[in-house]
Amino acid sequence: MSEDSVPGGLHLWLVPTPVGNLGDITLRAVEVLRQADAVACEDTRRTAALLTHLGLSRPLVRLDAHTMGRAEGVLSQYPRLAYVSDAGSPGISDPGSELVQLAVQLGGRVEALPGATALIPALVLSGLNTARFTFEGFLPRSGRERRERLSAVAQRAETSVLYESPHRLHATLQELAAACGEGRAASVTRELSKKFEETVRGPLKELAHHFEAGVRGEIVVVVAGKASDEQLPGETKPDYAQLAAGWAAEGKEAREIRALLQAQGLRKNDAYQLALAATGSASKPQVPAEEL
Repeated sequence: MSEDSVPGGLHLWLVPTPVGNLGDITLRAVEVLRQADAVACEDTRRTAALLTHLGLSRPLVRLDAHTMGRAEGVLSQYPRLAYVSDAGSPGISDPGSELVQLAVQLGGRVEALPGATALIPALVLSGLNTARFTFEGFLPRSGRERRERLSAVAQRAETSVLYESPHRLHATLQELAAACGEGRAASVTRELSKKFEETVRGPLKELAHHFEAGVRGEIVVVVAGKASDEQLPGETKPDYAQLAAGWAAEGKEAREIRALLQAQGLRKNDAYQLALAATGSASKPQVPAEEL
């Protein structure tokens, strides 16, 4: 889309800023910050320091969770606007997504530049499964919604990634251990790309103990997904043999019973053996589990 085709020339750039090491700023980010009419940000002091480091001087306007209501006026005054968060890629765990929605509604052009983020490096550093993951952001502070999100993390088969503040880290790790089980694998990464960068890996119980005395810095917690045969605290395992016998009594074949048992969380080979036993097929020539 050419600039001429954008009504009023409205153009919003989401510009990632370093999460620690100022050398992580991209050349394209610097160029956009230089060309923008103004730079909108969460904290004008932090952004002013970054611009000074880059040798840039641009008008700064505060747009955070408390001032986003004036965003339309800001876009009208500065139609070529760059938006940055305090650190990392804007639009994640900050009000940047609201600004994007507004710019789209006004018919503007929106570009999100690739760049620094804490999410992906911490996930990779965890050593846990990265094929599928869910980003939780910051958990709710308290109440039913927090309990529901903790339960979702505990039940989820894929890896979960959370942001947390230093003063709440220990309590959150304790709650995660209570929800997921003390032995669930996890990692805590803090101070990414800074001098005291640290990643600690281990069971949730050990991590909670390790960070009991408190810690500083921006923090990412990564929690392993629930194994198919894992039993959560307070969770009662189904009586798989009884289930298999009941389905066999209904006339279901071994193949169906095996699939139903797997859906209940039983491992494939165990489900196969129970299905054979329930249907009286155990004494017959056995078909490999993968063919059943």
